[in-house]
Amino acid sequence: MKLTIVGGGGFRVPLVYTALMDMRDRLGIEEVVLHDIEQHRIDRIAPVLSGLAIERGVRLPFRGTTDLVDAVQGASFVLCAIRVGQLEGRVVDESVPLGHGVLGQETTGPGGLCFALRTIPVMMELAETMAKHAPDAWLINFTNPAGMVTEAVQRVLGDRAIGICDSPAGLMRRVARALGRESDQLWFDYFGLNHLGWLKGVRDGDHQLLPGLLEQDDKLATFEEGRLFGGEWLRSLDMIPNEYLYYFYYAADTVNAIRQSPESRGAFLLRQQSAFYAEGEQPPETALQSWRGTRHDRERSYMAEARSAAGDGHEHEIDENGGYEGEAMAVLEAIANNTRAVLVLNTANRSALPFLDDRAVVEVPCIVGRSGPVPVAIGEVPTHARALVETMKDVERTTIDAALSGSRREAVKALALHPLVPSVATARQIFDEYCERLPGLAEAFAK
Repeated sequence: MKLTIVGGGGFRVPLVYTALMDMRDRLGIEEVVLHDIEQHRIDRIAPVLSGLAIERGVRLPFRGTTDLVDAVQGASFVLCAIRVGQLEGRVVDESVPLGHGVLGQETTGPGGLCFALRTIPVMMELAETMAKHAPDAWLINFTNPAGMVTEAVQRVLGDRAIGICDSPAGLMRRVARALGRESDQLWFDYFGLNHLGWLKGVRDGDHQLLPGLLEQDDKLATFEEGRLFGGEWLRSLDMIPNEYLYYFYYAADTVNAIRQSPESRGAFLLRQQSAFYAEGEQPPETALQSWRGTRHDRERSYMAEARSAAGDGHEHEIDENGGYEGEAMAVLEAIANNTRAVLVLNTANRSALPFLDDRAVVEVPCIVGRSGPVPVAIGEVPTHARALVETMKDVERTTIDAALSGSRREAVKALALHPLVPSVATARQIFDEYCERLPGLAEAFAK
């Protein structure tokens, strides 16, 4: 099997490569191809991968290329995690809204929409290349905003494009630990869109376990979402939201916390990773050590602004058994070996959420086998969650249309319809400033 990683010079690629080494025999992987538009990024990551292979005593051949056709041709799976505009673009995504008193965050709010406007056209090029040169391949998409990107590329690849995110699975593992159980012993009723989901039930056979957990503040305090939202609000919702919903429920608090921070997460990552990629040629063991030190500092700052706003002094817990690489491997194995595993994925709705149409990409539990993911019917959901999902799905689709048409009017409309943007005038100001600071965006939306 040939497996391709688009964005193969990315900082998190060693995590994926480690997982692939563990799965090599079970998946029959013969070759891993790293594709990136910048050769120097591949050259920096390659010795890290070699260091991992030496450390584990496992040989999994890999090679790098900047030729997309060469990378995907004949592949069985294409894993994609790219950042169009790199971290410099993320800094702009986050900082522009903050200047207008609006949340500045990578995937939520205006920053996520601007990220999508840059990213979707590039992802459509990948989808069209795959359709021509690897028509039987599966696209496993990590590229954010994952739900929007997946819905866009499904116009070309259909259900062979699957979006993944580690947030739902991480939440489920943390809830299981709070209950003193293993997550694979439980059924989780999770629903929503990417970075906009809720856990509405946890079942063990005939028993519903979530209500009991929500009544125990001591157990809620043992995991991140419990500390972020607090027992009182969780009991009001009668659900546990995905961590990214903190930006909706506590928007003003988060804006204040970010403004009081010495730098945004994007600025921190840009400074940190620029230093990593600027390091000269190193032997594998040294490169691996450097990468691990940089990764530790990176993971500690994840969701730091939300924790700060909530008064949670804990550091982010690094889940060595999870991460998006773990979710990707679960999808690969389920399809390649027809395991019919239950995984929370971003895929076409079909009838999982009855208030959305069948092609809307949603994030719900799916049964995954050789034919791909089949979403599970969720049924009725609380009214406020339904209203927010419907609103954000309209925002997502307006953003996709804007990205594909280059229409300034549609881009401003998407921003203005977003619940976190207070007015049409603010939406126009934010978009115009994005275009001032991102010449490529201005060129794409010159119509």
